[in-house]
Amino acid sequence: KEKCQMTDKEWEERQTTRHAEMEAVSQALSVLSSDDAHDLFTRTFNPALLQESSTESSERREQVSRLLSGVAKKLNSPRLATLAVQVRLDAFTRVKKAIDDMIAQLLAEKADEIKHKDFCVDELNENQLETERKERQKSDLIAEIETLESNIDGLTKAIDTLKAEIAEMQVQLKRAGEDREKENKEFQTTVADQRETQKLLKAALSILGEFYGKQKAAELAQLKQEPAGPAPPPGFEEYKKSAASGGVMSQIEQIISDAKAMEAETIRSEEDAQKAYEDFVKETNRSIEAKSKDITDKSEVKASAEADLVETKESKEATMLELEQLSTYNAELHTSCDFVMKNFDLRQTARDEEVEALKQAKAILSGANFEGFLQGA
Repeated sequence: KEKCQMTDKEWEERQTTRHAEMEAVSQALSVLSSDDAHDLFTRTFNPALLQESSTESSERREQVSRLLSGVAKKLNSPRLATLAVQVRLDAFTRVKKAIDDMIAQLLAEKADEIKHKDFCVDELNENQLETERKERQKSDLIAEIETLESNIDGLTKAIDTLKAEIAEMQVQLKRAGEDREKENKEFQTTVADQRETQKLLKAALSILGEFYGKQKAAELAQLKQEPAGPAPPPGFEEYKKSAASGGVMSQIEQIISDAKAMEAETIRSEEDAQKAYEDFVKETNRSIEAKSKDITDKSEVKASAEADLVETKESKEATMLELEQLSTYNAELHTSCDFVMKNFDLRQTARDEEVEALKQAKAILSGANFEGFLQGA
């Protein structure tokens, strides 16, 4: 991925330099491929004309050397500077060697550019696929966060409701206890009053019973004896016990019976009330226990959901960072690759033509038929 670190400016400077260098080579080949150069080559390899062509050959060498030197100085190209010296001082064999080296360099650049283009295609495709995958992951995490937050909110409300219900039941228990205590005190007072009433009534009944019992015994004894003394005066009747005495005692006995019945009813009511209170306490305590357990269970679920929420948010942040890095890398790829991919076919064709021209130049320098090359072109 080191290629992606190259900036647009560096890439443009490299391409400008390479284009200028190729232009210089093309001009040098043009000089070597002219009609005068063809005559010069002919005279050079004809011993009879060796002396005659020496001056013209030197002139051609000087022209090519000046051309290559100027371009080499402009581009600061050691390769062209060396070639310029070789053209001026050395035989064409050294020039051909330089051309071979240049051809090798061009082919290496071609291979590098092909490799770079393949790299760009693969990396851009991989970057796009990874970005799409991370976008889907981000969407899933956002949805999961929303679900967790909703669940946590629901659990929080449910727990608060359960706590409020428990508090209300505890209040009801307290009130029921207070009411039961009050009712029991009233019961104790009522029963005590009823029993005291019965006690008093029984005492009264006992006194009346004793009195009327003695009176009845005296009457029975008198009936068995003759009357003593003179007869009672006129208008003075015989003493008799009150006829209503039996009714009074019966009423007292009925009141005592009613009091006992009321006492029994009061005791049964108290027992029923106590049992109802105890059942209410048991049922309420069971409900409180169940709700407390529900609070514990929901609190555990909530704690787990909160932990998941923290982890999911961290995953979302990490995914967002990865998306940012993918975006940055995508921009770097486009910086490095857009020019190459856009001009790839054109640059490859131009480089092939340059290589072919260098090969033709080398063939000419090696004694090939110059006219044949011109006709083939």
